[in-house]
Amino acid sequence: MIVYEYPFNERIRTLLRLEDLYEKFMFFVQQDHPLQHHAALATIYEIIDVAGRADLKSDLLQELERQKQTLLGFKSNPNVESERLDAILSDIEQASTALIKVQGKTGQQIRENEWLMSIRGRTIIPGGASDFDLPSYFAWQHWPAGHRRTDIMTWFAPLEPLFSAITIVLRLLRESGRATHVVAANGSFQQMLQGRTYQIVRVSLDEQLGAIPEISANKHVLWIRFMSQGGDMKPKAFEGDVPFELSLCNF
Repeated sequence: MIVYEYPFNERIRTLLRLEDLYEKFMFFVQQDHPLQHHAALATIYEIIDVAGRADLKSDLLQELERQKQTLLGFKSNPNVESERLDAILSDIEQASTALIKVQGKTGQQIRENEWLMSIRGRTIIPGGASDFDLPSYFAWQHWPAGHRRTDIMTWFAPLEPLFSAITIVLRLLRESGRATHVVAANGSFQQMLQGRTYQIVRVSLDEQLGAIPEISANKHVLWIRFMSQGGDMKPKAFEGDVPFELSLCNF
């Protein structure tokens, strides 16, 4: 199964973008080649650009607290698995505590590092991070892989609490949805939402079908049109019915 997600608002869109950047960063930093570590460092720059909203930290803290209070209401419910509930509450508490301790604007430590910012200034220029532009960076890229990785993780460390909070919030959001089996007749599906508020829609389908969902939604209607790609990669309308799982998620 391949899962496509569509955010209903800018707040969730930002969290999904940061989650995607975090996954890319973790992939590249775990590799050994200097070019892969360059990609990891470039991804950090993208992260601090996306996470630059001043209210992101406060939004996450408020959401964690709201989820905590909601889950505490289930403590007395005998049908709730107490060990799992306690584990989630513990994760929320740890994430909140770590995020509160983070001082300053997101990525402030990187912005205050003149060497890292000089690299950032060159990486936004096509081909600007070559050896003759940044000889000190070129020398650093020849250090042992383990040394480079330690440096990168040290620079990234102040951002880690942010991603711990994002991981929990998105996990709880995704778990709030209940998957239903539906079929898009002739590649098209529409569902009235009747003014209900959702945060994210998830579409899961067999990747062997070769169907690609194009999703649009507002508080009134959800519309999914399935496309396919030929040899020229240009999308065209999918011919035939598409069975898939649909999850509408909201806290």
